[in-house]
Amino acid sequence: MPVSSTDLIHHNYVPPAGFAAPQPGVFKASTVYFPNVAAMRQFEWKDKSAYTYGLHGTPTSYTLEERLCTLEGGKQCLLVPSGLAAIATVALALLRSGDEVLIPDNAYGPNKALAEGELSHWGITHRFYNPLHPQDLAAKITPQTRLVWLEAAGSVTLEFPDLLEQVRICKAAGVICALDNTWGAGLAFAPFDLQPGSKTPLAVDISVHALTKYPNGGGDVLMGSIVTQDDALHMRLKLCHMRLGLGVAANDVESVLRGLPSLKLRYTAHDEAARALAQWCLTRPEFAQVLHPALANSPGHRHWQVLCQGGPGTAAGLFSVIFKPDYTQAQVDAFCDGLKLFEIGYSWGGPVSLVMPYQLVSMRTHWPEHLARGTLVRFSIGLESVEDLRADLAAALRLLA
Repeated sequence: MPVSSTDLIHHNYVPPAGFAAPQPGVFKASTVYFPNVAAMRQFEWKDKSAYTYGLHGTPTSYTLEERLCTLEGGKQCLLVPSGLAAIATVALALLRSGDEVLIPDNAYGPNKALAEGELSHWGITHRFYNPLHPQDLAAKITPQTRLVWLEAAGSVTLEFPDLLEQVRICKAAGVICALDNTWGAGLAFAPFDLQPGSKTPLAVDISVHALTKYPNGGGDVLMGSIVTQDDALHMRLKLCHMRLGLGVAANDVESVLRGLPSLKLRYTAHDEAARALAQWCLTRPEFAQVLHPALANSPGHRHWQVLCQGGPGTAAGLFSVIFKPDYTQAQVDAFCDGLKLFEIGYSWGGPVSLVMPYQLVSMRTHWPEHLARGTLVRFSIGLESVEDLRADLAAALRLLA
């Protein structure tokens, strides 16, 4: 007789245990089965001791969370649909009406927009501080300050702050500090051990990471993470995460897990190529300034040296240039359009090099004193040949003549 659909759905075959391969299995689930009612009532998702529902975790998501804790030196991890979702989750979990959040003026733009939009609508105030002057951060902390965002290096302009002093200031004031650690990727420095070997450990409270960038490495996945060491703080974040119904797709988790084994190799390659091209840009007469933390004249270079110990593998594959003010925005746009190997696109960390012109005046409260006047362009260096990328830049610069 023909097979029944019931037989196909309730099939009694179970694969034998003991299968092992380079990549972990991919478990997709909304519904999770319980062996009996007693187990359903006893299983607990908050401590990862069991599985209860797809949003609360599967073997696949638990595996990535644990590996990210190892990468950044944390204890607990949450996965969210993007880096911005990680930032928003921290804000929603920790801030209430009447509270204040402090943000560096060179922070990731959507973080600032979140504070100016949704947070302000909910009665949460914000102020921007100068990331290169720790005393400005200290002066702006008030009894209403509940959260301070840190970023190393800064978005687009790549200034490297005195992160150690910033964290000390937050600790002394009893204010939670959250670091956007996407640039460092868990490799440039350890956010939960900022002074390795020191008798006085220094750590951020929260590290958020856009896994979209280097951990994935393919330019085809959106995901973020929130890593902590403190169990109570993690639970505040986790309960908010649960109430918001945030989840990530198993196949996206698989992609990030596949990217992690090559993360350090890729990060080093991006780093070395970006440094070589940034050094070459220093020789070009078209640029008023080249911004890369490893360059001696780049803002915050000394702080980068202290925290990242110099040397290859301790800087992301990003750098920016500021064209001399003689060049118009139209000319700079033509330069970007003239590049053949650099695609015009946001984000970074993938195999393809990217270029993006920015109107910095619209991104800062005022023009930073440490930056030359002119039009800024940011490069994300991919995994192409450095010689080919250099030739592409040179050819596009000739269009300015």
